[in-house]
Amino acid sequence: MCGILALIQANKSAKPSDTSVATELHESLYFLQHRGQDSCGIATDSSSMGIGHLRYPTAGTSANAEAQPFYVNSPYGICFAHNGNLINATELKGFLDYEAHRHINTDSDSELMLNIFANELNETKKARVNDKDIVGAIRRMYKRCVGGWACVAMLAGYGLIGFRDSYGIRPLIMGSRPSEDGVGTDYMMASESVALKQLGFGDFVDVLPGQAIIIGKEAPPVAYQVEDQKRYAPDIFEFCYFARPDSIIDGISVNQSRENMGYRLANKIMRTLTPEEVKGIDVIIPIPETSNTSAPCVAARLKRKYYQGFVKNRYVFRTFIMPGATQRQKGVKRKLNAMDEKFAGKNVLLIDDSIVRGTTSREIVSMARDAGAKKVYFASCAPPITHAHIYGIDLASPNELIAHDHGHDRALTEIAKHVGADQVIFQDLEDLKAACADAEVRRPAASAETQKPRDFEVGVFCGEYVTPVGEGYLRHLEEVRGGARKMKVMEKVRGVVANGVVAAEEEEMANGGMDGDVGAAAGDNGDGGEKRGRFEREQQGGEETPKDRMDISLHNFGDFKR
Repeated sequence: MCGILALIQANKSAKPSDTSVATELHESLYFLQHRGQDSCGIATDSSSMGIGHLRYPTAGTSANAEAQPFYVNSPYGICFAHNGNLINATELKGFLDYEAHRHINTDSDSELMLNIFANELNETKKARVNDKDIVGAIRRMYKRCVGGWACVAMLAGYGLIGFRDSYGIRPLIMGSRPSEDGVGTDYMMASESVALKQLGFGDFVDVLPGQAIIIGKEAPPVAYQVEDQKRYAPDIFEFCYFARPDSIIDGISVNQSRENMGYRLANKIMRTLTPEEVKGIDVIIPIPETSNTSAPCVAARLKRKYYQGFVKNRYVFRTFIMPGATQRQKGVKRKLNAMDEKFAGKNVLLIDDSIVRGTTSREIVSMARDAGAKKVYFASCAPPITHAHIYGIDLASPNELIAHDHGHDRALTEIAKHVGADQVIFQDLEDLKAACADAEVRRPAASAETQKPRDFEVGVFCGEYVTPVGEGYLRHLEEVRGGARKMKVMEKVRGVVANGVVAAEEEEMANGGMDGDVGAAAGDNGDGGEKRGRFEREQQGGEETPKDRMDISLHNFGDFKR
């Protein structure tokens, strides 16, 4: 999951330096920082336009080489920022290597998409391109790429481009404002409306599924339907967790959707617990910060007291995207502190946005009990997450998910036992969808009823994805994610060894051990044999067949035998 930005200013010559494109992109990145903490970047063309990106890794690694925007100088000088995931990346790698003969440096599918676009644009064989050429190249790219994406691109000397997959899975919105001297109009695109609003942009327009918008220098935006809209199904996890509450995505208020989730979750709690158990709840406490919006609504519907019982350290990153279980556990303790007086001697209902691996939830329940809670109920605003996310949000591999592969009735008991709660309650999927659908505050396109979102991408909760997905891809994704996690661990080991400071945890990893979930993500059987063998080969200078893409290498797909 990433955040993307694109900005083009009118009459740049009249602008002072404190409103330069780079300065404003840098400022707006702060408002999307919740969407990624691994890397960020800005690219500008002279001083009138630029794009920005921040990320955490999905189907690649966390290496600096995968920081965006990406750039290719041929053809025409293209900068590219991408939010999403391609589910036919292996096929695209083969095409680029064997047919297009374009070199790929990283494992990032964003770089793949850039090179597919560049290759299609190069087919024009023209010294200069126009909108028609660009639209044609995007249309051909859409025929090759499968998945969910929102992208912005900058063509040197020409203008900005923004486009979105034909299902509308990943968000992209455009706004405008008068230029600083009042002559002309500035335009900006971003993943969330809050990044536009904070820089004074208004007149928001959602980029629709299958639509591309081209903004030339000193020209108004022009929208093109590059592929027929197949569905309008925004990723519902944006509303559950990722987006800021003050954003509006596809005409839906994130804040209102979370309030609706709270009311509907309260109804589910009343259906699940006995009236005596509901009456016995002394206090309802949110897990900061996403559930801060939903928990008061649960308390209001249940007519129970509401307290802020956890104090959040605002200088700790989001913990669920940390690569290892040990890091996530430590991260939770750094991030949250329970106030004993809010828990001592009380029956507590904790409200969270979701339960993914259960690592965070277990630590939080433990903190509540250590603070003196008698009973701890745990309720999730989202349904059980049972399947992998394949469109750019790296939740976890399926075998890491606490709700994966359990029969539903058995799962609730086992999940409660795992996290240490007296009872665990999940939102129903239909209630979650209704909570978001009922939070519409404006139409994505005012004149077209058919362009209103009719559905949501909910594959993580039921395995029914909006795009066709083969089992081969799901296995491939798990292998890629597992490999990336192992690479992170080994990079950490090499770093501490090089610095001459090795803690017990690093020493254990160096001798072959890893966090269980890291090994499991890669499909290891847990015996550590494969990991020890690889580490020993590297330390002894033994050769190993390289991965298809390595950040430090200069080789292509077919350079080594498989």
